[in-house]
Amino acid sequence: MADADQIYEAVEVAKATGKLKKGSNEVTKALERGQAKLVVVAKDVQPAEIIMHLPLLAKEKGIPCVEVPSKEQLGAAAGLPVGTGAVAVVAEGEAKKLIQAIAGN
Repeated sequence: MADADQIYEAVEVAKATGKLKKGSNEVTKALERGQAKLVVVAKDVQPAEIIMHLPLLAKEKGIPCVEVPSKEQLGAAAGLPVGTGAVAVVAEGEAKKLIQAIAGN
């Protein structure tokens, strides 16, 4: 399993060179449409119900889903001024190899 720093780095690179969906609603839509390549959820989201469905939906769709400890760091990696509970990478850009390493492919 990839460590959190690798995951944050992949999100940063994908933000710079690819495309992200941020927030649980956007991530849910990206998963349902089969657009997501990688889903990242933060463990410290309150209430947990906001993002609980995402790992299940990702598994159902065969999309890798990983957890990071901090929504603040995830938000920062995604280029947001606030924390975010979930991010989906929809276009990897230059993060393709990083994402493959994280997904274990």
